[in-house]
Amino acid sequence: MRLIVGLGNPGTRYRETPHNAGFRVCDRFAERHRIGGETQKFRGAFRRGRLRGEDVAVLKPQTYMNLSGESVREAVRYLPLEADDVIVVYDEIDLPLGRIRIRPCGGSGGHNGVQSLIEQLGTDAFPRIRVGVGRGRGAVDPTAHLLGKIHAEEREIFSEIVERAVDALEAVLEDGVDEAMNRFNGLPPVGAEPEEDPV
Repeated sequence: MRLIVGLGNPGTRYRETPHNAGFRVCDRFAERHRIGGETQKFRGAFRRGRLRGEDVAVLKPQTYMNLSGESVREAVRYLPLEADDVIVVYDEIDLPLGRIRIRPCGGSGGHNGVQSLIEQLGTDAFPRIRVGVGRGRGAVDPTAHLLGKIHAEEREIFSEIVERAVDALEAVLEDGVDEAMNRFNGLPPVGAEPEEDPV
């Protein structure tokens, strides 16, 4: 079994913010693969289903970002799973809007939700998909950018990067982390003009 964890904050106030990219990817993944309806379990919004013969579960912790690990720890203990059965999807301010990065493990990079998972699981050895949301326009405060509404002119790119992240998630599940990294980590940002071949 694999557990897909999307990080974000609960409630309508945060629904359309960059910080909820992980929630958006989980919702789109569940929609694409018709994974059952959400129930409240493990202090989160939980779904369970099957994908190409394998059991999969989707969890969106409802604890607020800084305590996400508490929800994930409960799920891992109950299901039960190892840390590397968990795939975490979250926003990354240090990646430009429109890029994604897949990693097999690593530190939190200052992301409070990921730091909570590392502390609660006792390891950083879980794969993750980082969804680039950039640092916003101008000299905006990073927190204000993450918790503010996505700008109207960036909504289409944001929707497209969610779709790419779902594609990447499928690749991790079907082909493994290394193959997914090879396919997705070098892609240009969503919406970038393709480079012309030299004459």
